[in-house]
Amino acid sequence: MNLSPREIVASGLCIGCGGCTTLEPAAQMHWDSDGHLKPWAPGRWPQQGEFAQVCPFSPDAANETVIADDLFPQAPHGDALIGRYAGAYVGHVAEAEYRMSGSSGGMVTWVAAELLRRGLVDGVAHVTPRSRAEGDGRLFGYRISRDLDQLQQGAKSRYYPVEMSEVLREIAAVPGRYAVVGIPCFIKAVNLLRRENPLYAERITHTIGLFCGHMKSARMVDSFALQLGTEPDEVAAIDYRLKDASRPANWYTAQLTLEDGSTRRQDWWHLVDGDWGSGFFMNSACNFCDDVVAETADIAMGDAWVEPYSSDGKGTNVVIARSPLMLELVSDGIAQGRLQLSEVDHAFVSQTQAAGFRQRREGLAYRLARGNAPVQPVKRVAPSRAIPARRKLIYRMRQAISRESHRMFRLAKALRWPGLYIRWGRAALATYHGLAYSRGRVGQWVDRFIDPKGGARD
Repeated sequence: MNLSPREIVASGLCIGCGGCTTLEPAAQMHWDSDGHLKPWAPGRWPQQGEFAQVCPFSPDAANETVIADDLFPQAPHGDALIGRYAGAYVGHVAEAEYRMSGSSGGMVTWVAAELLRRGLVDGVAHVTPRSRAEGDGRLFGYRISRDLDQLQQGAKSRYYPVEMSEVLREIAAVPGRYAVVGIPCFIKAVNLLRRENPLYAERITHTIGLFCGHMKSARMVDSFALQLGTEPDEVAAIDYRLKDASRPANWYTAQLTLEDGSTRRQDWWHLVDGDWGSGFFMNSACNFCDDVVAETADIAMGDAWVEPYSSDGKGTNVVIARSPLMLELVSDGIAQGRLQLSEVDHAFVSQTQAAGFRQRREGLAYRLARGNAPVQPVKRVAPSRAIPARRKLIYRMRQAISRESHRMFRLAKALRWPGLYIRWGRAALATYHGLAYSRGRVGQWVDRFIDPKGGARD
């Protein structure tokens, strides 16, 4: 197809990773009207053929299976959902400072720190908080940490748009060995870039993946602020998952820190858009992703969303080690008592992310079959409409919420009427909950007329 970045952005398939900006020195990443970061360059983008091989959502780029087969030929295990792997585990870091400073079990920061501690890398590219005054109002951004103190500032989950253009340019400018931490599509972009550019292949020596449900826009922070009685511009920082060891890990609490130093906090379930699975403020590209567990990363981590782990407020990780080095790091950590991990199989891992796999396999097959995307992506999932009517409604409702939440928030902002968005959001959420969980009048109606057996799932 030989698409340009502009065409990918226009089609809604751009995740905003910034990898394409490495092809054009004048290119930059800018906010769009919905709070997503998108690439922009003056004039016409050059090297469109090379771009088609680097963009993670390009129909011409290698898919995750091809990339993983090249990267991990020695991996003894393979699974259709979690990909190739050498070992899988559940547990947490036994060294308390890592677990308590992270959103879950502390494994992401521990692995990155171990790479630095052993001298295997000179820097780690990861996401850290930043001041609005540093640039264009972003609350988070990628940076390269070169010591353990800097690295610790990147602990915790960030459900916020970020991009890698600055750190990729720093990696190209400063010789050394680097690790990159990122969600699946960002790690795929890095690996595609390594396949095309020998400089990045030499300098990016390790990748650390994060399990991902989908990417949110910056409007989620703005919405939280309005619902907590403050203006979005007054928010200086956000902690999406304030850790409380006395409460279950899946009881998310958001805390906003305002410019005057005061704080506002609220449990997610009291916020109109706080149900993650409903899809509020989702990036449209996420509707066409089939990788939940960062299949191209050397090692990948996520939350263990099954009992008894999801009730442990201290947090628990699921870990997938793919490269021999990462398997060695994990094995050594267990032997030394620094990691408290138990070995599990692929079925356990996929169970911990069951809702995500339904959305990105069954749901993706249905979205592809509908065929209404401006650019039809090439995925590993075959298009199919062979799912129950209720499942179709759930996927269509989730996609509608992700689209209309941005439009309604834009309208409410233009009219200076936040209540318009909140009222719409409550109605949309009630409809989604009726379809997905049989709640309320919508649920009763759906159970009676569409799905008498009550086969609702998220």
